[in-house]
Amino acid sequence: MKNLIKVQALNIDLATLLLRLIFGGMFVYYGYMKAANYEAIAPMFEDIIGIGAKLSFNLVIFAELVCGFFILIGLLTRFSVIPVFITMIIAFFVAHAGDGFNDKAIAFVYMLLCIVIFILGSGKYSADAVLFGKDSNTQKEE
Repeated sequence: MKNLIKVQALNIDLATLLLRLIFGGMFVYYGYMKAANYEAIAPMFEDIIGIGAKLSFNLVIFAELVCGFFILIGLLTRFSVIPVFITMIIAFFVAHAGDGFNDKAIAFVYMLLCIVIFILGSGKYSADAVLFGKDSNTQKEE
């Protein structure tokens, strides 16, 4: 009877892949929407961190579109998640500082998921594994 109710751990690499696909895919979507509607959105974007509104907007597009794509395919995932993390910190603590938690909850969730993805790395099913011959989580045993 115990064998019928056997609980097995699921594959962490498969979970990492699924997380990367969802997370990266969402950011590619957000970044693409901003890039595709650049002329309409750019004038409304504020200079919230003192580097200029246009540069801030371009950096957000880079973080969401380019880094999101790298995360999606698992290329340099730990490096790629850093700009996304910074973007979410600024979104949560600066851009939406005066908003209620419900209005900025998605930035908070993405901020926390950045930490999870940074810890997990690319995983076995990633561009890193294909290019470098191993996943970013394993170390060569001697």
